[in-house]
Amino acid sequence: MTPGKELLFLALGGSGEIGMNVNLYGCNGKWLMVDLGMTFADPHYPGVDLVFADLEFIEDRAKDLVGIVLTHAHEDHIGAVPYFARELGVPLYATPFTARLVHEKLVEAGIEKDVELNVIPNEGSIDLAPFAVRYVPLAHSIAEGNALVIDTPYGRVFHTGDWKLDDEPRIGTPATEEELTAIGDGGVLALVCDSTNVFNPRASGSEGEVRAGLLEAISGLEGRRVVVTTFASNVARLQTLAEVAEATGRELCVAGRSLDRIIGVAQASGYLQDFPDVISMERAMGLPRGEVLILATGGQGEARAALARIAGDQHPIKLESGDAVVFSSRQIPGNELAIGRIQNSLVDKGVRIITDKQAMIHVSGHPGRPELIALYDWIRPQMLVPVHGEIRHMAEQARLGREEGIPRAILQKNGDLVRLAPNGPHKISEVRAGRLILDGDIIAPADGESIGARRRLANNGLVSVALAVSRDGRLTSGMDLGAIGLPLEEDLEAFEAEARDDVTKALAALKGDRRRDRVAVAEAVRLAVRRAAQRWSGKKPVVQVLLRED
Repeated sequence: MTPGKELLFLALGGSGEIGMNVNLYGCNGKWLMVDLGMTFADPHYPGVDLVFADLEFIEDRAKDLVGIVLTHAHEDHIGAVPYFARELGVPLYATPFTARLVHEKLVEAGIEKDVELNVIPNEGSIDLAPFAVRYVPLAHSIAEGNALVIDTPYGRVFHTGDWKLDDEPRIGTPATEEELTAIGDGGVLALVCDSTNVFNPRASGSEGEVRAGLLEAISGLEGRRVVVTTFASNVARLQTLAEVAEATGRELCVAGRSLDRIIGVAQASGYLQDFPDVISMERAMGLPRGEVLILATGGQGEARAALARIAGDQHPIKLESGDAVVFSSRQIPGNELAIGRIQNSLVDKGVRIITDKQAMIHVSGHPGRPELIALYDWIRPQMLVPVHGEIRHMAEQARLGREEGIPRAILQKNGDLVRLAPNGPHKISEVRAGRLILDGDIIAPADGESIGARRRLANNGLVSVALAVSRDGRLTSGMDLGAIGLPLEEDLEAFEAEARDDVTKALAALKGDRRRDRVAVAEAVRLAVRRAAQRWSGKKPVVQVLLRED
């Protein structure tokens, strides 16, 4: 798998899913990594918070990896850095805002001295032979969203990262139509492009429109205490909310450590220079209700974030009937139930909820179809490689690209090794592209036995049996039996009594050598208890048998 005189592309994460972006380019014996992200676990991984791409393929070839280039600072693009960067042993490259957030992660992990982090100026370039990389600023829902122009001996790649078009971005200056057209004029072999919003028939909209919408919505809440929740990383939205607070005569209060951190990093990077001094939560609660605007974390339903604690009356910020919470964010798929619980709790108090379904208070950071088509016209690639989406998103973008005149497009997924040049694109092989989980303090395979056992326990419960038997398999003393997670609250004692009788009968039924075989004895006990549990509850619990020989 050493790249020859060719240009290869391999996604280890982010193709076939939204999140966990890890992309590799291979050329002349070397590999370049673009982004090193993670995703948040869902209920399929009980007890787990973070999920990572399995980097076994590139870990085995780390000596050929020339560096990791980070496009922007969202967790699905940088979140795995503190867990894998030291082991990969190559330099990181990022623009200033992203670099500051990455540095904080490295410090928190205690590895800042072990990982080389290079700060690249906005619109700067990196020579990582045989790759020459240039940052191209594009609008996104975070400061310093970037595309990459990657020049190789076999052609130029335009790797979009996450992006959108925005005539009023509020923060930063994205590349213009003329600048993007000039890149296309230089010839682009492959456009590797974000697919997230390909089904959206409209452009995503601008942050300038959101400012007007938020000003209108909050102006209409005169005399009420207002909480606004948004993505902490959306620096442009924070700038907008500060301006809206000033325009509506409200002082600004911030509730949530991630907001404090982003504001600090943004100001250190030259953004939010006119951001007002924020007031304490104690002062906010002492002001007349219509004179404070509170920015709070937790718009995705996070149980420990500020908004959930406000909704549960477990936070210094208190809301009462007539107050309002403005959700200046979208619901990330999978978070609907958690968000709904918080919204229902707030409404039960008489708090008014305003979402992007009722007012123009949020826009996506990803391109709709009109924006994709515009980029195709400017870049004019020879081929399209959709990424950053589920299979349905990427397949639709491949279809759209062909429809709009891109000569070739390929639908790839994590683990598909694709040759872009010469004579590409086509899939030439498949490599391992599994998942890892952060389980407590341990990084483990996502398909490991521990998670399988945890799912079985969660679904069916546990029964433990401890008993003493003689060498010939006879029960010699009492039997301890305990059940956890079976729906038998009222019938538990009756079930346990019947299960003990079944175990006694099962042991008596063993014949010959099986009576002296500890494995056979334990299995007979396990099956007897499991069958009893199924009769009583319809569940097939995990049964743990502890044998002691007397």
